[in-house]
Amino acid sequence: MEFFIEPIPTWALCYLINGDPTGLTDDEIAMIDKWYADNKVQTVTTASEDEGECHPYFSHFPAFGLPAEVTDCYVMTF
Repeated sequence: MEFFIEPIPTWALCYLINGDPTGLTDDEIAMIDKWYADNKVQTVTTASEDEGECHPYFSHFPAFGLPAEVTDCYVMTF
């Protein structure tokens, strides 16, 4: 297993961490699922040590999708 820090779009966090697709389109879900499968992702967690200490920022190069507000997350892959 390997761990990486990836800039994950904030709009995708509820789906990736909690499995809640509320508010996402079918295309967004498909994009997230493709990234998850292509990278053999096992888990995604925020890279912050303390609850509520996530610091979103804008990125032109998120892990997937168009430029967006992102949060750095630990990504564990196979």
